[in-house]
Amino acid sequence: MYLELSFDLGAVDSQAAEGACWACGASALTFVDARDDAVNHPTKSGPTCEANSSPFDKTPYFVGTPVLEPAPGEFRLWPRTRLRCLFARECDAPAIARALGAALGLDPMSIEVRAVADRVWEREWLEHFHPMRFGHRLWICPRHERVSAPGAVVVALDPGLAFGTGTHPSTALCLTWLDAHAHLLRASAEHSVEKQALGLDAHAHLLRASAEHSVERQALGLDAHLAVGARVIDYGCGSGVLALAAAKLGAGEVHCFDIDPQALCAARENAAANGLTREVQVHEHAGTLPPAADVVLANILSGPLCALAPRFASLLRPGGEIVLAGLMQHEVEDVTGAYAPWFDVAPFGESDGWAGLAGRRH
Repeated sequence: MYLELSFDLGAVDSQAAEGACWACGASALTFVDARDDAVNHPTKSGPTCEANSSPFDKTPYFVGTPVLEPAPGEFRLWPRTRLRCLFARECDAPAIARALGAALGLDPMSIEVRAVADRVWEREWLEHFHPMRFGHRLWICPRHERVSAPGAVVVALDPGLAFGTGTHPSTALCLTWLDAHAHLLRASAEHSVEKQALGLDAHAHLLRASAEHSVERQALGLDAHLAVGARVIDYGCGSGVLALAAAKLGAGEVHCFDIDPQALCAARENAAANGLTREVQVHEHAGTLPPAADVVLANILSGPLCALAPRFASLLRPGGEIVLAGLMQHEVEDVTGAYAPWFDVAPFGESDGWAGLAGRRH
């Protein structure tokens, strides 16, 4: 049994609050969205669970409406954030509340106290994270569960500190795009005339399949996915979820990059967990990404998307596909304009105010 003390941060500096809690003997900290507490009021886009850290691992965890991936060293929280801290049950809760109030300028009476049963914190929150399907066949599944749907293409992924589990609308848009285009990419070269008649020739560049792998892929049930040999770049990869999905759908090589070292570690670990260390390559520097890619995926924010338009143009071969997400609906015009010199992009989906753009390199 533990005692939990909790309070709204308000104008209090998050790092100062964290330090004060540790100084008072806290065993674990949890930051939650005060407006949309995921324990009592599940969000549309976030895991419906509480994510406390282990009493033996003094790493704060975060719950609620997802916070987009921060820059290295940045500590990004919600507009209204609540801090929960666990203490041993024999502690003097009123004395700790007074100490925290004095250290942080809070009214001790505003600090709530409740008893919390001991649980296996590292796994407790995963119990509320279940498989999610995107499109017809693509699934993101936590490692403690299984997907039994016929023909399912499964990416095994546990939520972590790096952004990208499929719960955020922008990630879901990208995953759905990948699944939809996997179904458009079944036809081989001999059907090119038919594909042109159907208006599908725009995706022919993804069909650079290497014949020596065709039998093996048919045996694995992968013949309906991205063609073997497609080169994909996941720029701003976070957990690597888009890269893993592209590889599972048949891309021959997927190159990941992120400015957050933690994300690069997560992408490597997730690639290994999915048996994709050969297909998925993680780059620590953007300059090592290969040119002439068939597809570039970028699920970041509108500002970086606009700034990176020339860079993405240099990474994609003529006719290559660009998929952009992480922008809000009202930012579509600005991003579309930034890409106009090199790309013909248009919205392909919208979810909860977030938009996805896709198009071809001139």
